Amino acid sequence: MKNTALSHIHKALGAKMVPFAGYNMPVQYEGVTAEHLCVRAGVGVFDVSHMGEFFVRGTGATDLIQRITSNDISKLFNGKVQYSCFPNLELGIIDDLLVYRISEEVYMLVVNASNINKDWNWIQQFNTEGVEIKNKSDDISLLAIQGPKAAEALQSLTNIDLANMAYYTFEKGNFAGVNNVLISATGYTGAGGFEIYFPNEVAEQIWNAVFDAGKDCGIKPIGLAARDTLRLEMGFCLYGNDIDDTTSPLEAGLGWITKFTNKFNNSEALQKQKEEGVSRRLVGFELLDRGIPRKDYEIADAKGNIIGMVTSGTQSPSLQKAIGMGYVQKKFAKADTEIYIQVRKKSLKAKVVKLPFYKR
Repeated sequence: MKNTALSHIHKALGAKMVPFAGYNMPVQYEGVTAEHLCVRAGVGVFDVSHMGEFFVRGTGATDLIQRITSNDISKLFNGKVQYSCFPNLELGIIDDLLVYRISEEVYMLVVNASNINKDWNWIQQFNTEGVEIKNKSDDISLLAIQGPKAAEALQSLTNIDLANMAYYTFEKGNFAGVNNVLISATGYTGAGGFEIYFPNEVAEQIWNAVFDAGKDCGIKPIGLAARDTLRLEMGFCLYGNDIDDTTSPLEAGLGWITKFTNKFNNSEALQKQKEEGVSRRLVGFELLDRGIPRKDYEIADAKGNIIGMVTSGTQSPSLQKAIGMGYVQKKFAKADTEIYIQVRKKSLKAKVVKLPFYKR
């Protein structure tokens, strides 16, 4: 089990530590609901150093990324971030990722921790021109500092104008006395904020500086459990739950990152699927009966016929109602359609709702 450069701090703070994607990670500190609401209303800090970072460099870098990702990276400029996915050759998804354009021939790909080796092997399989790729995942720490007070909490640590940084852009600069830190206006909570990349050896220095600078904003450490409830309230897909090797980006509602302006892995089959229409869709739903939906619970129609499967579910701390996502047959995917979640031999009434669940 790997530790991040900050695992000892999480333990000292009394975090509940759990194995996650091969790492010893903090799942919660004072409790999921309190941590969730702290991020929605103020600012919280997630250690997400388990994520993977690959650097792709050279004259063939742009062409390689264009061939293996579903989005159109010709739209990127220096300092721009793009959400994308690696399509497989069977209408599924190898992983979802962020693409950072650092310069014309240098990119950083940020991938899910559980898929680092799988993604690395997948990219190498298509690197037929010998483009330089380096896996720096074990050398880089990553903090996600999220919430409406994030810019206020961090501004004293850098000359970069955080409040006016556009969503899905980044800058490199001095942060907390450390040069060449990458500050990105991204995150997977829907609460606003930043993701900050830096070498492991300065992790403790930056962690301490962040908490010192943010103390007047009520900054708190936040575990991965609240990260999951926050992303679910926004209807953001989690790899391994809502998307995987068997789910098409079009079924998952990710048509907006599936651009057919360029050819990429399996683009012709995906374009055909788009033209013919999908047979199932990922939908959001809220329970009307009491209960909590969980991954792999069956979804039925009013007659008890199984029409799909829950992929994510929780009791929403912000909305104080049970919410979930799941795949259903296309004819049941319209908003306000009545569906039934099969929970321990009970059939709980729910309705399909438009995403996101939580609206700022």
